[in-house]
Amino acid sequence: MTFKGRHLMKNTIRVGAIAAVSALALAACASAPEEETSAAASDDTAAPAETVDFKACMVSDSGGFDDQSFNQSGYEGLTRAESELGIEIASAESSTEADFGPNIEAQVAAGCDLIITVGFLLSQATVDAALANPDVHFAIIDDLADNDYDGEIDAPNIKPITFETDEASFLAGYAASSVTGGTIATFGGMNIPSVTIFMDGYLAGANYYNDTNSADVKVLGWDGTDGQFTGDFSDQAKGKNVTETFLDQGADIVMPVAGPVGLGAAAAVESAGDAWLIGVDSDWTLTTDYADIIFTSVLKNIGNSVFDTIAETVDAGFSTEPYVGTLENEGVGVADFAEGTVDDAVLTELDTIKAGIIDGSISVDLS
Repeated sequence: MTFKGRHLMKNTIRVGAIAAVSALALAACASAPEEETSAAASDDTAAPAETVDFKACMVSDSGGFDDQSFNQSGYEGLTRAESELGIEIASAESSTEADFGPNIEAQVAAGCDLIITVGFLLSQATVDAALANPDVHFAIIDDLADNDYDGEIDAPNIKPITFETDEASFLAGYAASSVTGGTIATFGGMNIPSVTIFMDGYLAGANYYNDTNSADVKVLGWDGTDGQFTGDFSDQAKGKNVTETFLDQGADIVMPVAGPVGLGAAAAVESAGDAWLIGVDSDWTLTTDYADIIFTSVLKNIGNSVFDTIAETVDAGFSTEPYVGTLENEGVGVADFAEGTVDDAVLTELDTIKAGIIDGSISVDLS
């Protein structure tokens, strides 16, 4: 029976489908793995944190803090730090790229001890602000702050927070290939490294499945060099249109790497009724209204990285040593698969592949 046939026969109830959840459902931080938790989810009976004289601030990308994606995850880490560490926090939402510089300047003026900017697109504005304010500490998510690509951070007071999401999306691509009717797809919001790294891993995982199983799964939307991009992270109609085109071309699993644009993709998949969506950044069965059509999610545990960066700075002082989330340190991972989609044999293969990625015997690079 084809993958689409299985989907049409049942109303899916999302429960854990992986025999050993700890092997693949990864939601923890680099130095001290723990479940990603927002301040709102903290134990209401716990004693309040002792007040600490420290102010952590955050500036969002243009998606805003309610994007059900990476901005929201980052903000949850910030509010968790307020609750658990007893610090003061402040934040500024950006609507367009023109807001980046002024929003960062406002946080500097507000006396922030650490300013965290969310996303690759804030790189230049963050570097400019860091150079202009050498006594203020900065951290940036999804960027190495190396805008001249010389291998060095462009300001001495920026901590990069990055994620090897290709490792996790490799697993998602392999799993999707194992259940597809023959074609899967992906697209991005913008052609930038923090987006294409997901797409690289997804394609590499599908290629690995084809190579090891004598299969011929096709991947639409990305060939490792060029692909499909909507041009922004906000226009959900574009995501819906791109996804409808993929579905018309036979794709039955789509992975949008596009922030809120991915919600448009989810709407198209839901309307189709015979396809699945792969979420990114957070577990989309928990953070969106589309749980019934989520095959899995490629997790980038931004909230934990933000909390850990703030906690480290409060406790031990600021460091520019990059945070790098990997499968090994559980900074990235995949969420549970939809019930009944991935065979037990494939789940076992995924455990083996994950171990191979960690020990270096399996490369996630496209070749």
